[in-house]
Amino acid sequence: MAGSAAAVLNRLLQNAARPKKPSQPLPGPSLILLHIQSNNFPAAFAALSSISTPLSISLYSRLLRLCASLRFLVDARRLESHIISTHHPRHPPTFLLNRTIETYAACGNLEDARELFDEMPKRNGGTWNAIISAYASAGRSHDAVLMFSRMNKSGIVRPNDVTFACALGSCGNLLALLLARQIHCLVLKYGFCQNVILSTSLVDVYGKCGVMSNARRVFDEMRVPNEVSWNVIVRRYLEMGEGEEAVVLFFRMIGGGVRPLNFTVSNALVACSNVSALGEGCQMHAIVVKLGFDGDHVVENSLMEMYAKNGLLEDARKLFDDSTSRDVVSWTSIVSGYAMCGRITEAEKLFDDMPERNVVSWNAMLAGYVRCSHWDEALEFMFLMGKESKEMDDVSLKLILNVCAGISDLELGKQVHGFVYRHGFCANLFIGNALVDMYGKCGNLRSAELWFLSMVSYRDRISWNTLISGYTRHGRSEEALNAFSEMQWETAPNEFTFSTALAACANIFTLRQGKEIHAYMMRNDFEMDVIIRGALVDMYSKCQSIEYAIKVFEEATSKDVILWNSMIMGCAYNGRGLIWSQAN
Repeated sequence: MAGSAAAVLNRLLQNAARPKKPSQPLPGPSLILLHIQSNNFPAAFAALSSISTPLSISLYSRLLRLCASLRFLVDARRLESHIISTHHPRHPPTFLLNRTIETYAACGNLEDARELFDEMPKRNGGTWNAIISAYASAGRSHDAVLMFSRMNKSGIVRPNDVTFACALGSCGNLLALLLARQIHCLVLKYGFCQNVILSTSLVDVYGKCGVMSNARRVFDEMRVPNEVSWNVIVRRYLEMGEGEEAVVLFFRMIGGGVRPLNFTVSNALVACSNVSALGEGCQMHAIVVKLGFDGDHVVENSLMEMYAKNGLLEDARKLFDDSTSRDVVSWTSIVSGYAMCGRITEAEKLFDDMPERNVVSWNAMLAGYVRCSHWDEALEFMFLMGKESKEMDDVSLKLILNVCAGISDLELGKQVHGFVYRHGFCANLFIGNALVDMYGKCGNLRSAELWFLSMVSYRDRISWNTLISGYTRHGRSEEALNAFSEMQWETAPNEFTFSTALAACANIFTLRQGKEIHAYMMRNDFEMDVIIRGALVDMYSKCQSIEYAIKVFEEATSKDVILWNSMIMGCAYNGRGLIWSQAN
């Protein structure tokens, strides 16, 4: 036993004395994988420099995905260099270079993405999709559309659903209706008419361009619209001011067994707020509870807004008090609700209690003062806002201009106009209309005219209505009617335009033009509400056509106090007061 033990010990000592064989280094790709698995990303990319042969496509793809997710721009360039240098220059791996373009885009470097695209000797559909998608995702819609047009004109590569989706999204951002229609034709030509994603994109772009008839036709032709499709059509109707149709579509979706997105529920509730559809809003609240959306923050805020705008402040307040996740949006919704319902004291208290405020919060409180014509408080709040809130948006400036108009302070209005000019808001339609309104209400019609003329490339119906209203308010009725005639070459008038133009006709006793306006409304099936009928009664009465005035009055299905007063004053003006009182 002793000899055997001595032999074993001797062998162990000899083995220990022998020089060890050097360990074989790991192959390059295996080393890279090891570094990736240990999250040592710098070492993984550094290992590329010692590898002179191509990696596998799967490893390249993994490294590119890593660069994209972590925005490793320098390493993405290193990968591109390795891919190109280890492959034949005339036959580079197009698939990998396409992924590299996508990686550059994810890193926010569109210049490198475009440079690689231009240098590629061979391109396929994936290459074009990568660059078009890169531009579209970065908000460079014009470049995305140009690349799509270039691809289509080449005739070499056929666009697919990804190409069309990116191009249509860019058209929507640019409001490029003509191009969207051309792409729609291509979608039909290449057989994508039943592609839900593309049909939804078409609904979206037509809706953004204001052509809801086309949007609705595409939507109705979809065999099985998904929840995103429903969300888009509801949203677009809401944005076009057609809240009633948005509400109808929401209930149609629920009736069809489609579970809505939280944003769809929110949009439908906002539509109920806008059209004072309290009954439908309460039904939606029941649906919210049934589908488990009552804990959703977005839906909760929209519910609060719906109840507040419909005057049920107690219900809105209960939702607010019961909420476990109040944020600045929740606070702003409840402040706005109280302010817009005229309960300014409660709104002020809530505003003071807000833990944090943003520009929307300040705007909500200021809008309440403006709506209630509390001009002194609005002016004081406006200066406080300028002192404590360092940010102002177009809504803030519009409200401030409303205050200037409300107190007829032309000098203050001019100072605000200077601020607008210095801070680059001059091309903002919202503010442009407010400037025309401010100058008009302050009696400076020359400045109102000049600013209106400067808006020639982007003015709208509201711009025209504001100018016409300014003329009428200050007794310049002939200019008002001239503007009304010019307006029809540029945009269609609405009920507000007609009531203002009829007031101008009444001021200068021009019966002929008043009758022409009345005939225009009847030919084009405009709704004769009590406001329009009141304006017609007033116009006919002042133009001494009392029989027409009585006829318009008697045809009204509903009569309010203002319409009755217009009729009574018209009869008195025409010496028919006694006859009218006896007849009624």
